[in-house]
Amino acid sequence: MFLHLLQLGRIPYAEGLDIQARVVAARKAGFIGDTLLLLEHPPVITLGRNASRANILAGDDWLRARGVELHEVNRGGDVTYHGPGQLVGYPIVDLRGDLPGKRGPYLGPVDFVRMLEEVLVRTCADFGVMAKRIPKCTGVWTFGGTPTRDDKTVTNGAPGSSTIPEKKLAAIGVHVSQGVTSHGFALNVTTDLRDFDWIIPCGITDRGVTSLEIEADPATEPTMERAANAAARNFGRVFGRQMVWCESLEQLLAPAPRAAHESKDL
Repeated sequence: MFLHLLQLGRIPYAEGLDIQARVVAARKAGFIGDTLLLLEHPPVITLGRNASRANILAGDDWLRARGVELHEVNRGGDVTYHGPGQLVGYPIVDLRGDLPGKRGPYLGPVDFVRMLEEVLVRTCADFGVMAKRIPKCTGVWTFGGTPTRDDKTVTNGAPGSSTIPEKKLAAIGVHVSQGVTSHGFALNVTTDLRDFDWIIPCGITDRGVTSLEIEADPATEPTMERAANAAARNFGRVFGRQMVWCESLEQLLAPAPRAAHESKDL
């Protein structure tokens, strides 16, 4: 089994939505197999189906003056931010396919999200960053703990001591239509975290955000290219697929060549 991989670089959010819609339509029609789109966006704030405008702290005029777009989308979740230095992944996957952990005719959306979390936990581990899930808080988080005298963090402290809360490394929000997924995940790699001051990420007020660049040992060099390669590699491992790289959207959507006897003139 294989899965297409298309890396699009940094593109406007609206263009990313259009590409995603074309790939989803092709997947629903059975013209292509499951596909992972990896990309990066200029600064944009998106509102999921459960979003509250109260979680956008900056005014529309202020954001517009700085070129920050607002988009309401059909994914699950609340308000989130995308921007330079953040790896965005749009997995276009038919949940009725041959997928690990499938019980019944299709893989449940919640199980699919758990698998995305596993992809990102493994990707963080590739850069020496321990990450985890938090029940009822979809996404991938650092481990919290208690501060020591030299301000480093340990995971087991004395009862009653002040603790450092977990920080969010990656957000996840998906949409499923006719069994096919869209939208996906956003992993902070070298993101300017000051941009998250414009929102209350995912409506969560008691935990902050962080990035691989901040959490990783500098020797691991968590660049966007290395993070994208790690995410693609771990996606293949978690979903049990061989990743097949596509050079362009046109190559991905090109019709399969007909057999030799079909191409001959009659």
